Amino acid sequence: MMQTMIERTAILGREPRILIVDDEPANLLLLATVLRKAGYNNLVAIQDPRQVVARYVEAAVDLVVLDLNMPLVDGFAVMERIRRLDDRLQAPVLVLTAQRSGEHVIAAFSAGARDFVSKPFDIAELLARVRNLLDAHLAQRLMHERQAVLEEVVRQRTHALQNSRLQVLQRLGQAAEFRDEETGNHILRMSHTAALLAGESGWSDEDTELLLNAAPMHDIGKIGIPDRILRKPGPLDAAEWAVMRTHCEIGARLLKGEGELMEQARAVAWTHHEKWDGSGYPRGLRGEEIPAAGRLCAIADVFDALLSVRPYKRAWSVDSAVRHIRSEAGRHFDPEAVRVFDRCLPQILDIRARYPDV
Repeated sequence: MMQTMIERTAILGREPRILIVDDEPANLLLLATVLRKAGYNNLVAIQDPRQVVARYVEAAVDLVVLDLNMPLVDGFAVMERIRRLDDRLQAPVLVLTAQRSGEHVIAAFSAGARDFVSKPFDIAELLARVRNLLDAHLAQRLMHERQAVLEEVVRQRTHALQNSRLQVLQRLGQAAEFRDEETGNHILRMSHTAALLAGESGWSDEDTELLLNAAPMHDIGKIGIPDRILRKPGPLDAAEWAVMRTHCEIGARLLKGEGELMEQARAVAWTHHEKWDGSGYPRGLRGEEIPAAGRLCAIADVFDALLSVRPYKRAWSVDSAVRHIRSEAGRHFDPEAVRVFDRCLPQILDIRARYPDV
């Protein structure tokens, strides 16, 4: 359905902007006069074709009326320069030229022209083609804007869904904390330390944030451990220790599901007690068989646990805890991850100071 000038102006929020390009001043004057009489007042007349790109990018353009045979830069080169701008809403080009041969018509369309009018032109025909091209471009602009709105709606809903999933996981982590002697700040310190190690190991920002949100779930499986074992003030015997070790598999079962966050949280819960030399649990994974997230969380978890008071132990000094982490490189911990830990130690201690036990 054809739009009136008033409707086009209302939809665009401005009058349609038309660039007229011709090296002959008389032709520019004639075209500008014809278009203005038809109600098109937002016109830019360009005699030097080298100026087209600069004028095109300074404001939104809705149509280019272009001569082909011009000195310095011909119409074909102008269309190529406009095409290189990679404008998703590239303005249509109406070629207006004295070159009437079929060869020129085909070449113009191949170069990107949307329509072709020969000189001397019929005013009614020219205005009809201008109107049709503007209507088509306006329809394309409206579709683009509606698509952008839909994409934003999808983005917001996806973000809301991700936040909901994240909140569920965080609540699960908090539920595990209520049953254990560990504090919520251990969870914060451990997860921020793991994310720091990931970032310093070259992980992308997205993957680092994913680990930050997944790491708090590392001990979610303790929900399934009896209180008599979980809260025992002294060392566990062999049978009790066997039960305690099952928290990794319990956590893996609880977190089984779809989505990157669930998958990462499950990997952390399942593997953060595995050891580089294969002596860890629950599956005795060795070296790079252990997911990188589990290897980083192992260091973050152990280091913070060593520095924290528990009913069955005193807190270690920072020097003692650091020496322990270094001594376990190649046995308990990934050697490269320990090197990253050494490099990040001041920042790790800053995290500990930021989230003290209260």
